[in-house]
Amino acid sequence: MDVLSVLQLFGGVGLFLFGMSLMGSSLELLAGGSLQRILEALTTSKKKGVGEVKGWALGTGATAIIQSSAATTIMLIGFVNAGIMRLGQAIPVVFGANVGSTATAQILRLGDIGSGNLFMRLLKPSSFAPMLVGVGAFIILFSKKKKMKDIAGILIGLGVLFYGMTMMEQVFAPLKESATFQQFFLSFENPLLGIAAGLIITAIIQSSSASVGILQALSATGAVTFATAIPIIIGQNLGKCMTILLGAIGANKKAKRVSLSYLLFNIFGAFFFFILIYGLYYTVGLPFLYHTVNRGDIANIHLGFNLITSLILLPFSNHMANLTGRIIGTDPMDEEEKEFKKLDERLLQTPAIALEQCRQLMEQMVDRVETNFRTSIDMVHRYDEGSFAQLDKNEHFADRCETELTSYIIRINRAGLNEDAKFMLAEILNSIGDLERIGDYCMNIAYIAREMKNNKINFSAKGMRELDMMMEATQEALYNLFTAFRTRDRLLVIKTEPLSDIIELMRDVMKEHHISRLQEGICNADSGAAFFDLTNCFERISAHAGNVSLHIIKRMEANRSFDEMHGNTQNISGDDYARIMEEYEKSYLIPVKTGFDMVV
Repeated sequence: MDVLSVLQLFGGVGLFLFGMSLMGSSLELLAGGSLQRILEALTTSKKKGVGEVKGWALGTGATAIIQSSAATTIMLIGFVNAGIMRLGQAIPVVFGANVGSTATAQILRLGDIGSGNLFMRLLKPSSFAPMLVGVGAFIILFSKKKKMKDIAGILIGLGVLFYGMTMMEQVFAPLKESATFQQFFLSFENPLLGIAAGLIITAIIQSSSASVGILQALSATGAVTFATAIPIIIGQNLGKCMTILLGAIGANKKAKRVSLSYLLFNIFGAFFFFILIYGLYYTVGLPFLYHTVNRGDIANIHLGFNLITSLILLPFSNHMANLTGRIIGTDPMDEEEKEFKKLDERLLQTPAIALEQCRQLMEQMVDRVETNFRTSIDMVHRYDEGSFAQLDKNEHFADRCETELTSYIIRINRAGLNEDAKFMLAEILNSIGDLERIGDYCMNIAYIAREMKNNKINFSAKGMRELDMMMEATQEALYNLFTAFRTRDRLLVIKTEPLSDIIELMRDVMKEHHISRLQEGICNADSGAAFFDLTNCFERISAHAGNVSLHIIKRMEANRSFDEMHGNTQNISGDDYARIMEEYEKSYLIPVKTGFDMVV
């Protein structure tokens, strides 16, 4: 092999890696958003074992799409680190990711197709690679749609990958007749040397798919036997763990346990197959080990290693999670984590107790949302950057409450609940989404306050007075709602929706007034945008508060005929509704309408 051959080999490896990277990134752009939503939405099942199988299937499919078990696992590390997924959910996905990583080798086995006729020759990668690149380039040149360009990237990536494979095969072809090369390759029949070679090469190029592809190219020389390929493939599966271990640096202990489960999976597979194959070899003998392999054989060995290992370990996913905890340790449970521990799976056997745990967690959610509202309106008057840390913490807690409560409460057996408990379950399930949205708008108010501070935006005296009145009305609406939630005060909950209607009218009046101030030059465009954004936030908060009040009313009245999704408080309160509206109109709407000139 001369210098030009070495350069051609490096060029082939480079094209192979670039093609695989381009194909994977294009596939991720095409399906990455939905892929993440699927992984984020992964939940356990009521039936034992179904959740693990579902996670395994998702991991297999996701990795087959993006062509990288490392990318899928690093994504999982991020989800676990952020609290989006539990460790027990992530581990079956890790097992599936290892199986999905074998898809590239299965595609490359097409190179073994014979050349008997034109049709068969066209199916060979060396024949259709230029067609893939040509079609992809044509799409990029003449299409302006992003989706089509992503598809073109997939085609070009696949074509370049096969070009790289073909170049490597051309470099290795002369080695078929080289006795020195064949003798060198025979040394890898020593299983320990073969495992070390596969591990080192894969760790360097950080892709088991690429290193398996190189081995498939080498198989064209006829020097690769089963005895050589098997230990190298075992080493390649160990070497691919390097990327995962690097990706876990800086993550919390739960996320590090995800990466450790990936490593333990491949270590177990390596020991299992090593002992199985060489145990049989040294006892009963395995004559096929000295038969030469082709691309398809290598692809099947790679698939078999990961598929069999995953099928063995999948029923023991929880044991794997416990083992990683004993090795790495667990994060000290903070107060927030203790709150979520209330939703214990075992309590589902006692539905009334499980529902009470949900109610207690929802109270914590209400407290955080209420705190964030007070903090956010304070920031409109006196901006404090230091408050953002607590705001973010509370918002993350509320978001997680929505996810955890929804997942848990739908699994409570309603048949084991009395009538009031069934109403409570419906109240919580239908309210948590509105509460989470109130929390989102509180964060929006804080971000608007930050923008006002950074851009030195101020409102006119009358505009600020109107906003203060709207904040006061919204604060009263939330006070009515949250107090009624805690104490079951019928009058306060009935007052929430009428006040929400008044706040909506206030918003419309205030926008008209502000437009007039803009036209008169009293206010500018920047202040106008901030003013409109704030009024919208307060109106939406009060609207969501009104929605929650209807769910509370339905339970308090124990009235199944009451349609809280389309009805309103007037259906329950009758004449009191008009009286309450009139009171709030005098307190809030009329002063804003008259410019605070009318004393009420």
